[in-house]
Amino acid sequence: MKRSVLTRYRVMAYVTAVMLLVLCTCMVFKYGFEMGKDLTLVVSQVHGVLYIIYLIFAFDLGSKAKWPMGKLLWVLVSGTIPTAAFFVERKVVREVEPLIVDGAPATAEA
Repeated sequence: MKRSVLTRYRVMAYVTAVMLLVLCTCMVFKYGFEMGKDLTLVVSQVHGVLYIIYLIFAFDLGSKAKWPMGKLLWVLVSGTIPTAAFFVERKVVREVEPLIVDGAPATAEA
């Protein structure tokens, strides 16, 4: 597996997790203080689009790492639970790191 597959997943995991925290904050202001209705709409739509991209990259990583369906579903759902993606991303990186094949050509020794 190439390192770029893991890098794409990591970037989208962080971006999705941060946007979910921003969305939760917006929801508190919208429903708790009755302000920021328009901002909440924009943030929720941006998070939705980013989450779809996250799903694609996480599925790509899971299929290349040959994860079982249960693990793949947990990684996919972690983008909907505030702060879960941060912890799941760390665990995924530790498990997938040994599977990465660097693109450097091998040198033959005589």
